[in-house]
Amino acid sequence: MAVESYARELMPMVALLGTGIVAVTLFKRLGLGSVLGYLAAGLLIGPFGLALFTDPGAILHIAELGVVMFLFLIGLEMQPSKLWCMRQQIFGLGVLQVMLCGALLSGLGHYVFGLSPVVSLVAAMGFTLSSTAIVFQVLEEEGTMSTPAGQRTVSILLLEDLSIVPLLALVAFLSPGHADPDSSRLMAVITGVGAIAAMVVAGRWLLNPLFRTLANARARELMTAAALFIVLGAALLMDLSGLSMAMGAFLAGVLLSGSSFRHQLETDIEPFRGILLGLFFVGVGMSLDLSRVAADWQLILSGVIAYTAVKSLGIYLVARVTRSDHREALHRTALLGQGGEFAFVLFAAASQSGLFDATVNATYTAIVILSMVLTPVSLLLLRHLDTRPAPSLEGVEAPQNLSSGMLIIGFGRFGQVVSQTLLARNVDVTIIDVDPDQIRDATRFGFKVYYGDGTRLDVLHACGAERARAIAVCVDNPEAASRIARLVRHEFPLCRLLVRAYDRRHALTLIRDDVDFLVRETFESALVFGDAALRAMGFAENDAADTVEEVRRLDTTRFELETAGGGLEAGRGHTFGNLPQTAPLVRPQHAGKTLNDEAAALVGDESS
Repeated sequence: MAVESYARELMPMVALLGTGIVAVTLFKRLGLGSVLGYLAAGLLIGPFGLALFTDPGAILHIAELGVVMFLFLIGLEMQPSKLWCMRQQIFGLGVLQVMLCGALLSGLGHYVFGLSPVVSLVAAMGFTLSSTAIVFQVLEEEGTMSTPAGQRTVSILLLEDLSIVPLLALVAFLSPGHADPDSSRLMAVITGVGAIAAMVVAGRWLLNPLFRTLANARARELMTAAALFIVLGAALLMDLSGLSMAMGAFLAGVLLSGSSFRHQLETDIEPFRGILLGLFFVGVGMSLDLSRVAADWQLILSGVIAYTAVKSLGIYLVARVTRSDHREALHRTALLGQGGEFAFVLFAAASQSGLFDATVNATYTAIVILSMVLTPVSLLLLRHLDTRPAPSLEGVEAPQNLSSGMLIIGFGRFGQVVSQTLLARNVDVTIIDVDPDQIRDATRFGFKVYYGDGTRLDVLHACGAERARAIAVCVDNPEAASRIARLVRHEFPLCRLLVRAYDRRHALTLIRDDVDFLVRETFESALVFGDAALRAMGFAENDAADTVEEVRRLDTTRFELETAGGGLEAGRGHTFGNLPQTAPLVRPQHAGKTLNDEAAALVGDESS
């Protein structure tokens, strides 16, 4: 009897996993993406399909941890300095989009659907918050997370996630019979700020010593348990203080982004994130109340079309006003045009406070879910409507089951020269590039170059990256180079990683990504050029060579200071400038030496 009971309990879980595997595989093979596959699987086995699960809320409650872990991993990629650089996009672009879309959708709900001003405002703001889970998953699959366009989209999502806190406070304030005293609201603010401060303190002074102690214990399961403890503990702390669990996990990730254990944390969390995030999408599919859709299909269908169209208009206008091109604006519109998971939280709070009745809550929840279901379809249509001619792949070959000692990614001017030193010593080299014309030209000159994008893990595996002794990243796009470097370091930690740096700032970023060797693309050639310039000015060959070596030494010292955390200003004293040095009008009237030799030289102090 006990065995039969266990079998009955296991059957739904086996059905869930099996349906998800089949649906995602089928939908990805059809080019529809994994998200739509998970949603379809949930709809099939949910209470309004085969009814193998009757409580989708319970599934969603657990699966929300997938979103939490996803944001933790995103936070690990966002160093505080990077977030500071994104502040204008987060609080400029993000606020502008939320405010404009909220205003447009509020007017739509009030004047077209006949809602009261308060109800239309809450419904509008819920639909304004896009799905972080869906958008991040799509950006990851597209490999565009680290591109400038992807970073702008991430900035908007971060602002939307932050806005759930004031929106929940707004729902409480607008609720019927609201009589929350000012002292209670002040206490809520103090609690939230205190929770954030506690996390910052723990992240700065407690977490690294904790992981160092666990690493010394040499117990892998303890590291995995500690990683889960950090993610879930941060989410719980934020939730108990009235903030977003997802934002708590994101903040924990940011605080650990500079840790030497970052890659280990990514490896430990990734499997849990993938499974739970897939489960979240399955839960969303289960939550679609087909009986409600059938009963009010005209209202719900018109709501999905109207709300998505109006929000899309707002997103497109903001993108164009902030100088994004037409193509980026359309892609961002297709990505963010849906409602998101935080709408369920906001609508539930509105229902509990009496702002929403049961009909409004069910109707708008169905509108949000259907808009989420349509997001992968919108992106697919956008790809088909893309009028740009696809590059001809005639005469080029994709890598498949390759194996060599060296993998070169990028075969432009830089990669071509690098390949010569290796081929001169008969090193077995695999070369990939994303430009078909470049590949065809290389073939004419006796080079075998494969067509492949080094930012994609499946391409790296096809090139035999796991068996390569070294990987040379020679692409001329700094963001693509950084993405490849992080991917290689994470997936192939034993492989030597050599990267071409675009400039000094990019070189500092690559150092933080733990590359084995880097060179700034113009530095050495500029030194050779400078040597020739000195000799052209009449300097002896030895003097010119010594001067070049001194410049190289000073630059190395300067870079070490910048790497230590001082930023680009740290090594200012290790460069030669040509600003005029003027003597002071009045000579200092004090005895003794000045503070240091450099200051003495500036003021003309002979005693130094």
